[in-house]
Amino acid sequence: MYPEALVKPMKSELISVGFEDLTTPIAVDAAVNSKGTVLMVVNSVCGCAAGAARPAIKLSLQGSKKPSKLTTVFAGFDTEAVAQARKHFAPYPPSSPCVALFKDGKLVHFIERHHIEGASARLIADNLIGAYEEFC
Repeated sequence: MYPEALVKPMKSELISVGFEDLTTPIAVDAAVNSKGTVLMVVNSVCGCAAGAARPAIKLSLQGSKKPSKLTTVFAGFDTEAVAQARKHFAPYPPSSPCVALFKDGKLVHFIERHHIEGASARLIADNLIGAYEEFC
């Protein structure tokens, strides 16, 4: 498990733009099962989270269409919450970072780590914006 001092600034990058930090399995289930659209980000300490995922996610939220609820869990820190979130990501294998979009409790869009690695923040943001246009 990563130390809180390392994780806290990375968590705050998303919390500061309106993301709810989910730290328990109960909170994860409540978020996923809520009405409307829910963006769930599995945040991470890795370089692709810092260089592409978090910037892309923030960029994607600048448009007019966006999810009703913004949530995040942190891999390697909120281990039980992340494990619960991953149960909702089936059939996708565990990866971090990753981004899931739910609509009325159903997974409708998913970006795996291998789609984030090596991609620009703009490319990932455009992918998310397309999903928001379709589902939000």
